Amino acid sequence: MAERPQRRTPKAQGAQVLRTEQITPHMVRVVLGGEGLADFALAGFTDHYIKLCFAPEGADYAHPFDMAAIREEYPRELWPTTRTYTVRSWDPVARELAVDFVVHGDEGLAGPWAARARPGDQVTFLGPGGGYVPEASADWHLLVGDESALPAIAAALEHMPEGALVHAFVEVPDPSEEQKLVAPEGVSVTWLHRGGRPVGEALVAAVGGLEFPEGDVQAFVHGEAGFVKEIRRHLRLERGIPLGRLSISGYWRLGKNDDAWRAVKREWNEQVEREQESAA
Repeated sequence: MAERPQRRTPKAQGAQVLRTEQITPHMVRVVLGGEGLADFALAGFTDHYIKLCFAPEGADYAHPFDMAAIREEYPRELWPTTRTYTVRSWDPVARELAVDFVVHGDEGLAGPWAARARPGDQVTFLGPGGGYVPEASADWHLLVGDESALPAIAAALEHMPEGALVHAFVEVPDPSEEQKLVAPEGVSVTWLHRGGRPVGEALVAAVGGLEFPEGDVQAFVHGEAGFVKEIRRHLRLERGIPLGRLSISGYWRLGKNDDAWRAVKREWNEQVEREQESAA
């Protein structure tokens, strides 16, 4: 049997909290800075993300974490836990990195951390990664997501080409969670209020009822995996959009915590693709 290649441990970077801002009742922006960001750079995508690293209780290592050393010297239960978040904005001159967090009380790991974050707090992260940016060559753009995808949709709107034709749908719990977004003249967002309905139900209905413009579409659909699957099926099978024109991913899965979802996400995506290809 051939020896499996060793998995490379990505280098972690350190930063510190500069300030926080309550964007909406359930959205907190944490702005990071410090000398640890001296070499930080983005590659031009609007869905750039970083993986924040959280040390478990009882760990005695300090920021920034040396991930390779930790995996070598500590048992797995003391390894940091990672959570993936979109880069809302990056100012290389001021060296300020903004990340928005959905916060629901003490639920989860990163949300409560963001709610408690104070200037001077240290953080370790991996990245950035990314892969989507609005293309000027597209005839029109479709942006769809729940509040977890709002930071990436907001960044995409800010980078839309002048004169772009855009249909953007964002689902949030209620009107208090709407944000003022920057976009080229003529581009607006359709806000959908969930209320007591299942997550994504309003988005599925909005996309299904949309009269698609003529021409090549570039679509970005992200959020809870259940509605993402439904919209992906609709775009691929009923609208005939090639897979290469779609940026689609389940950021999270109802009923699963982040670790459980990440453990099955790749297999889930492959299964969805097989099902839809066989149905085509």
